[in-house]
Amino acid sequence: MTKPKLRGPERDHLRFCFALHRIVAGDGGDSCFSPYSVASALGLTAQAARGETADELVRLLTGGDPDIAKQAELLRAAATLPEQSGREAPVLEVANTLWSAEELELEQDFVGELAAWPRGEVKPAPFATDPERARLMINAEVAGTTHDLIPQLLPPGAVHRDTLASLVNALYLKSSWVHPFRRTEEADFHSPSGTRRVPMMRQAELHGYAAANGWQLVELGAVGRVSAIILLPDQSLAEQESSLDESAFANLLSRKATRQVQLSMPKFRVDTRSTLGELLPALGVRTMFDRDAADFTRLTPVRPVWVDNVVHQAVLRLDEEGLEGAAATAVTMRTLSMITAEPVEVVVDRPFLLLVRHAEAGVVYFFARVVEP
Repeated sequence: MTKPKLRGPERDHLRFCFALHRIVAGDGGDSCFSPYSVASALGLTAQAARGETADELVRLLTGGDPDIAKQAELLRAAATLPEQSGREAPVLEVANTLWSAEELELEQDFVGELAAWPRGEVKPAPFATDPERARLMINAEVAGTTHDLIPQLLPPGAVHRDTLASLVNALYLKSSWVHPFRRTEEADFHSPSGTRRVPMMRQAELHGYAAANGWQLVELGAVGRVSAIILLPDQSLAEQESSLDESAFANLLSRKATRQVQLSMPKFRVDTRSTLGELLPALGVRTMFDRDAADFTRLTPVRPVWVDNVVHQAVLRLDEEGLEGAAATAVTMRTLSMITAEPVEVVVDRPFLLLVRHAEAGVVYFFARVVEP
């Protein structure tokens, strides 16, 4: 029986997944990214923006639906996992943090919207006075949320004195298979670089299965209503990958039925860092990187503010018992240089003059000389 078609927000999310995959995995080698993490960070960035800055992000995330709240609701719905009786509870941790310069004036409407996201909160960071400490603070929170799978999201130099804010999403997921693999043996794996021996996990269990249009789909169930979906091409991945999009994937899902599957697959661990700031313009997101055109007045009245970079890292491990993954995305924003040198120390410990004046008109209200305070 044909299953219902995907709902609009879910289809939009899948379209975003495949679009991002095409640019992240452009070199054909191993890659990994978290659509959840990137969509969360960019979704919050869109909520902080106005005009074309926001519109470009919305088009990427929703395909043009201006109601980005639907995507936010979708992400929030996936932020908790149910426990399963008799099974080790799955672990899912999500954090959405706006790291803000200590003296930055924030729009309270945006702060309220941020609070509606999983663990959405504002934290101060000493970007202007001690950018290295600010970087270490952000990395420490990401490391904590990701159980140290991502100990250093932001590399040295990623934060500087002109950094004004950083929107950071961090994600950790661990869940065990409903049907653990009971046997692992060395077997051949045929990669583009040649055939090599790898640890191959084997089992024969009931799984969701579909085959159509040159692809096989196997759905492995994990505790907490988590699933891992394997997409195996009939021919080489390099030849067929471009034919797979959200519609082809939805078609495969609609054909899925429970079958006895004798499955062999390799254990693996992938760890990928992506500089999305260099890749997102290819997907139509450009204005937020433009100093003169970016509009983040829903975040702060300070102008100009623009995105300096978007950094993403994802780690995923699959073995006989289950899966474990972590991801983090940081959208760093900057403004024009406000501090051009090291802070200077001024000690007013001798007689001085003081003028009290209207800052714009220049009219002096008081002019004082202080000799014996």
